[in-house]
Amino acid sequence: MTAARWRSWRWVALTLVVLAVIAGIGAYLTAPRPGGQMDPAATSPDGAHALVALLRDNGVEVVVADDIAEVEQAARPDALIVVAQSQYLTDTALDRLAKAPGDFLLVEPKAQTRAALIPGLRMSHASTFDSDANCGLREANQAGSVRFGPSETYSANADRPMTSCYDGVLVRYRDGARSITVVGSTDFMTNGGLLQAGNAALAMNLASARPRLVWYAPRHIEGETSSPTSVFDLIPENVTWVVWQLTVVVLLVALWKGRRLGPLVAEELPVVVRASETVEGRGRLYRSRRARDRAADALRTAALQRLLPRLGLGTGAPASAVVTSVTQRSGADAQFVSHHLYGPPPATDNDLLQLARALDEIERQVTHQ
Repeated sequence: MTAARWRSWRWVALTLVVLAVIAGIGAYLTAPRPGGQMDPAATSPDGAHALVALLRDNGVEVVVADDIAEVEQAARPDALIVVAQSQYLTDTALDRLAKAPGDFLLVEPKAQTRAALIPGLRMSHASTFDSDANCGLREANQAGSVRFGPSETYSANADRPMTSCYDGVLVRYRDGARSITVVGSTDFMTNGGLLQAGNAALAMNLASARPRLVWYAPRHIEGETSSPTSVFDLIPENVTWVVWQLTVVVLLVALWKGRRLGPLVAEELPVVVRASETVEGRGRLYRSRRARDRAADALRTAALQRLLPRLGLGTGAPASAVVTSVTQRSGADAQFVSHHLYGPPPATDNDLLQLARALDEIERQVTHQ
């Protein structure tokens, strides 16, 4: 019995395991990848995975740098260095970054970054509206109107020639052999902002200006370590152990109870009711309610259920075919057969009794022929 039960349940268990594995793989592949703002691996709205994927699909070599040493290693004169999340840059990192070769694309730089990399550039009022390029910069004109969201605008002294677009949200100037582009907004380059207006076009145009792109968006101050936290980190360790112990207890109780389930056992009924008593009780019920029509229907239905297989007819046979077959088999009058099998309900109890006798006679004649 145990082996038979195991054979019947093993396919169910195997199916559940396969479904659980498929669900786990699907959840892992479709789950959003967490990360900070402008993180090139993050698929959250604040991440930049979509832009990095588009750049790579269009032939741009994207090198993700996690620290200033990797930036120095990947930088070269024909490279573009994207600097985002500059609030985590220290003075030492900024000094080393300023000496790295290549052009700069500074995304919403903070005051310390502006002072180190773009001295003389002043931040003015913030802009929150959509605007057209209104400048001669090719990348901006091709993108058209852009929805930056809350953003900073920039201006410079008269002695520094500078191209200003989108009312100062995007500026570009040259510092010796280096081209420096400054954008006062981060949102338009993130996963959640690329689909708005011409955001994707501007982000692609600015980031693909060179064949190599060094993406530097630190997630913490260099030299410090940080680890992502979740709600489970807030649960005390003792609580976790209690939950695991309760889980083991529940599993053991389930196994213990499950082993007690044996084969079905036949149990004798406390009271045996004979079929004749059931028929008699139903007859009394019909008589008390004077339901002669329902009693007649029950008698005729039962008679037809016994006659049709003997006549070789199906349950959906029409009345005319049944009457013809009964007449041919028994030799009875067709009108007599039709009246008793399909006629109107009896008007009196005596008529109901005569109907029962006639149906028995029709059945007997068909059976013995």
